[in-house]
Amino acid sequence: MTDGAKPGRAGAVTSRFRWGWLAPVLAFVALAAWAFASPIGAGPDDDYHLTSTWCAVSGSAQCEAGSSPTAREVSEPLVDVACYAYAPEKSAACQYRVMDEWNHATVETGRGNFAAEYPPVYYAAMHVFAGADLQVSALAMRLINAALFVLLGTALALLLPLERRPTLLWGWLVTLVPLGVFLIPSNNPSGWAIAGVGTTFLALTGWYETVGSRRWALGALALVGALMAGGARGDAAVYAIGAVVTATIIAAPWRGVSWRAWWHWAWLPAIGILVSAVFFATSGQSGVAESGFSGGAASIPGTHGDGALSGFALAAYNLLMLPFLWTGVFGTWALGWLDTSLPAIVPWASTAAFIVVAFAGVGRINWRKAIAATGVLLVLVILPVWVLTRGGNSIGENLQPRYLLPLIVLFAFVLLIMPAGGRLRFTRVQTFLVLAALVLANLVALQVNIRRYVTGIDQQGLNLDAGAQWWWTGFPVGPTALWVIGALAFAGALAALWPELRRTAEARPGTSVPARRELGE
Repeated sequence: MTDGAKPGRAGAVTSRFRWGWLAPVLAFVALAAWAFASPIGAGPDDDYHLTSTWCAVSGSAQCEAGSSPTAREVSEPLVDVACYAYAPEKSAACQYRVMDEWNHATVETGRGNFAAEYPPVYYAAMHVFAGADLQVSALAMRLINAALFVLLGTALALLLPLERRPTLLWGWLVTLVPLGVFLIPSNNPSGWAIAGVGTTFLALTGWYETVGSRRWALGALALVGALMAGGARGDAAVYAIGAVVTATIIAAPWRGVSWRAWWHWAWLPAIGILVSAVFFATSGQSGVAESGFSGGAASIPGTHGDGALSGFALAAYNLLMLPFLWTGVFGTWALGWLDTSLPAIVPWASTAAFIVVAFAGVGRINWRKAIAATGVLLVLVILPVWVLTRGGNSIGENLQPRYLLPLIVLFAFVLLIMPAGGRLRFTRVQTFLVLAALVLANLVALQVNIRRYVTGIDQQGLNLDAGAQWWWTGFPVGPTALWVIGALAFAGALAALWPELRRTAEARPGTSVPARRELGE
């Protein structure tokens, strides 16, 4: 290049690419901040999941055989780790006493995956990091889960055809705040369910639309996603099957293809369905679809949880209240043990971002997308209404938004996937407003979540260090600094993605075209 020459288009692309590479790093930092924003046991039912993790493989020093096949003798902190649950005005300071008993006291418990209620894969994988220090081990699991999600997303961004990147980016962005960013870097298997279902759909779409080594890599990612989802939760195994079916409806070749050529594409989705079906059939959660939830649960305030309704009246009530369950993933329901309520600005901002982006996706639709989206929407309606009504429960009892979040992620991906030649169209102002809403929702939710455990909600103020009653032992970053770092990292990740998000308006056909031509389409 001669002196004074302006950078060409290649230089601009290179510069944009380098900025884009900051996004995975910043995304991991943002998720890591959420990992440290809650004490051990803060995830829903974490006493169950942590006990199941330590007891996943025989021989753990903190887990020994109990008096029955469905009981274990475990280190007492695994049972009492959530000593602050259901008391939002109470900080997590009680954990100091609990942690002191890690190597000294044991107790028998039947609260764990001892009757194969959940698939074993998630617990077995996390057991690798289950060591002699509860805090270090649990935090390592959280950070591994955050890194795994970022690695899967980065791999998909590199492997998917160019015109599918908007689906990847926008789909994750508008579905994960606040519940998703709380669960993914947690000790709860729901994080794997969310990441696994979304990965299965996106990777399998790429499997149908690419050729060569890229196609095989995407096929491998699709199987990894199905293994993660089905290996974490029985219901997520069903969702993974739904991801396979919807991806096949949207992207599989349908015209001018022989049976032999069709099998060339169909064998891998068939394996994904088979693996998911085995996980579902062998987990105790498979009985929920038939008989509903067993046992009672505290009713969420504002819902009809007194058991007075039954039959058609209960089904009608659940149908009319269903949006309250859906929007729980955006913050209308509390985080953690349903005891960390979020200000109204969080669900308003997150829901608005989802609606704006989803409607942009609806603007470009064909028969494939219409069938797939209608199918997922029907499941989102029928499944919760049927399960709750069958078990005599109403919205607000037993069935939580986190169980449906993988389906909502799948629904968003289906809406945002563009037919050939279609584009997601946002002006700069629209893009900025959507991203600003997500940044605001994450900023507020992260601060409130940290506040709830550091002092309890009876104290307020921006300075989270003031009057702190609990924080991580030996961790050099204080509560306020963690909040600032996490919020800035999230905003920085979106800023780094800005060129990619803005480039969606100029997206050109990518590697899916050769695949279609091979198939005669």
